Amino acid sequence: MSDETKMPPEEQPTAEPAEPPIAKASIPAPKKRYRSPLLRFVLITFAWLPLMFAIWYFAAPILVFPAKLLAQGFTQLAFGDLVKQVLMESHTLVFITSLRPGESMPSNAVVSVEVNALLYSFGLPMLAALVLAAREKGGWKKLLIGYLVILPFITWGVTADFLKNINFSDPFIAAQAGFSQMQREVIAFAYQFGTLILPTVIPAIAWVLTHRRFLERLRGKMDEFEQGKSR
Repeated sequence: MSDETKMPPEEQPTAEPAEPPIAKASIPAPKKRYRSPLLRFVLITFAWLPLMFAIWYFAAPILVFPAKLLAQGFTQLAFGDLVKQVLMESHTLVFITSLRPGESMPSNAVVSVEVNALLYSFGLPMLAALVLAAREKGGWKKLLIGYLVILPFITWGVTADFLKNINFSDPFIAAQAGFSQMQREVIAFAYQFGTLILPTVIPAIAWVLTHRRFLERLRGKMDEFEQGKSR
């Protein structure tokens, strides 16, 4: 008889199955966050705007004074004695004419037309904000060039406003001014163009022409930004 004692099958130890290997999940490295150079430039421009508009508003009598001289010289040269002189009260230009306000008025009474120069010079703070946001060398020089470019168009706006007032506000005054129907249509077009288009478009054009290198660099940065986003 054998010394080994046989155990029942249900009591015999069974080998435990091997645990399957745990797959280690690879954690991707966080992607680098890219910020649009164009968006950054736009935000900096908007940040400068409140300060530039405040400076422009309080400095308007100085900034608009050259336009006053140009408007007086142009109207006296182009329309003879229609305009006696152009005065300035804060940011308002006052055109003193040789026209009579009405038959019932005193004989020495003349028509004066007030024009708010702020309506035609608000492109100046926009230009200043763009120049400061670009942070280019020679920014003050470029700002001066832009001002000289915008100045004739401010003169355009205030002069067209004056001519519109004497031609379309009162028939008695318009008859004295003596403009033909064709001339009045040109004045109306010049007024609309000088009010709706020029104050915003001219500053943008002046900025683009003086910041072509900056725009080229901005375009290169935008290409890099787009490539970084696609990775």
